[in-house]
Amino acid sequence: MNLLTMEHLYKAYSERTLLEDASFSLQDDEKVGVIGVNGMGKSTLLKLIAGLETPDDGNIVMGSNVKIGYLPQTPVFEKEQTVLSAVLEGSLENPEDFLGESEAKSMLQSLEFTDYEQPISQLSGGQKKRVALVKVLLQRVDILILDEPTNHLDNQMSEWLEQTLLRYRGTLVMVTHDRYFLDRVVTRIVEVDKGSIYSYPGSYSAYVSLKEQRVNSELATERKRQSILRTELAWLARGARARSTKQKAHIQRIEDMQAVQAPVADSQIEMSSLASRMGRKTIEIEHLSKAYGDHVLFSDYTYTFLKGDRVGIVGRNGCGKSTLLKIITGVQTPDGGTVEIGQTVKIGYFSQENEYMDDSMTAIEYVREEAEYIRTKDGLVTASSMMEQFLFDGTMQWTRIEKLSGGEKRRLYLLRILMGAPNVLILDEPTNDLDIQTLTILEDYLDTFDGIVITVSHDRYFLDRVVRRIFAFEENGQIRQYEGGYSDYLNSCAEQNPQSQITGSKKSEKNGEKRKTEKPKGERKLKLTYKETKEFETIDADIADLEEQIEQADKQIELSARDFVKLAEVTEKKEKLEAELEEKMDRWVYLTELQEQIDAQNTK
Repeated sequence: MNLLTMEHLYKAYSERTLLEDASFSLQDDEKVGVIGVNGMGKSTLLKLIAGLETPDDGNIVMGSNVKIGYLPQTPVFEKEQTVLSAVLEGSLENPEDFLGESEAKSMLQSLEFTDYEQPISQLSGGQKKRVALVKVLLQRVDILILDEPTNHLDNQMSEWLEQTLLRYRGTLVMVTHDRYFLDRVVTRIVEVDKGSIYSYPGSYSAYVSLKEQRVNSELATERKRQSILRTELAWLARGARARSTKQKAHIQRIEDMQAVQAPVADSQIEMSSLASRMGRKTIEIEHLSKAYGDHVLFSDYTYTFLKGDRVGIVGRNGCGKSTLLKIITGVQTPDGGTVEIGQTVKIGYFSQENEYMDDSMTAIEYVREEAEYIRTKDGLVTASSMMEQFLFDGTMQWTRIEKLSGGEKRRLYLLRILMGAPNVLILDEPTNDLDIQTLTILEDYLDTFDGIVITVSHDRYFLDRVVRRIFAFEENGQIRQYEGGYSDYLNSCAEQNPQSQITGSKKSEKNGEKRKTEKPKGERKLKLTYKETKEFETIDADIADLEEQIEQADKQIELSARDFVKLAEVTEKKEKLEAELEEKMDRWVYLTELQEQIDAQNTK
């Protein structure tokens, strides 16, 4: 059943057009994930659905008696409210529209609220967001709208919310940048891009493939249009006479073709590694301790960061993850122990809260305060060029910071840090408020970053993609080390404690799947890491592609027999391809043999 139809929407703020002749609809029981670059209008679309804003033009038709629940990015409460009274607001007047007090307390406990009478005024911004999340989840509505629901949730809370929304009976629309979340929860992806709204059936993984097909189709259509237009313009240049009706219509068709706007390619953040040189001594932590009263965050913690370390820090909210980063960066002091930093270490610290930004400054002035230009592998790059790669076009570069969205400010803040060419990147919740496109290119950049990466993140996909070692905050102030990404960490926890309640990318009980009983702990089980699994899935296609390229090179060699310069180039290219193929084949043999051993192990 159709719940909502929006047609020919137009919405603009000052000089920025967010939606232009856009359409959108919602069906009963759909679960829709809304994505797009920050500042493109995702939150505006949610507010239009919720009825909190009206379009400048267009039609919105909603079914009769449709009830809507809405979670804003930044919720606001009355100062005199308590945690419990805030989530139950309105339930006494309309008890049939709420689940009840017992369910409210259960949800609050899942999000680590135990003092139901705690005043709202004492809560942090993240805690207020979690209270607002419980409030909206308690409501019996037809359309549930969530704007960034996973922000300020730790990994366990995100997994609890994931399971809650999988069981939710009703229509769900949410903006989130958590790609695992999108893969498991939603049934349709909606992308807000350059004023248009595109719809893709399926999960995030399906969207990646379908979008590529759409873009390729648009580019093919554009190439065909340009080819026809060249032919027609040549006809026109020969002096076509416009006396007959047919000739007039022909000329009109040419003019119509010229008026068609070509598809705009997505901007890309393409950055080579900008790290400064690092000497032998990096960051050495010895016997570090920190507590607040009787609450011990960590004690007697020692670790020396190695060159090239990729460390992810996980644990429940309030356990001390951000405090550890602030001690490393010198923002806070420990109760005991030392942090020694090498003379050549240059730290870039991306904190949870943006550093102070002078709203009267333009975006480019803010970046130039850090550096006018940066030295990359390709030479010197100006601040303006770097901003273009970071999705700030010429107009936006001269826009005052006060006019930027929250996500655009985070992107600008990240760019300024990278312009400083650090050789140690410390990222505290970098996935909060950064759009998926920025995250994807940041992940690609970190692959080539010639330095140390230390990150606190609740984004399971980001951790699997970036880190090779996990520091987990556990009970009694202990920080335990695990090798691999987040999925490897979950597997290790499950092996050590089969009764563990930790769930994740490989332990989700989605679609009613029961968790398998773990075998008794004995000899350490063989397993593919997350990255090896991904590599194994694509290596056959990689090998086939290389074989095809070598075959094409052979044909080029035959055609270039008399062109010695061309022959030398193609021969060199073929040799490189053959060396790469040999390396891939060796890797294929290793992964295949390892998988066979794993299969044999699992059948015992």
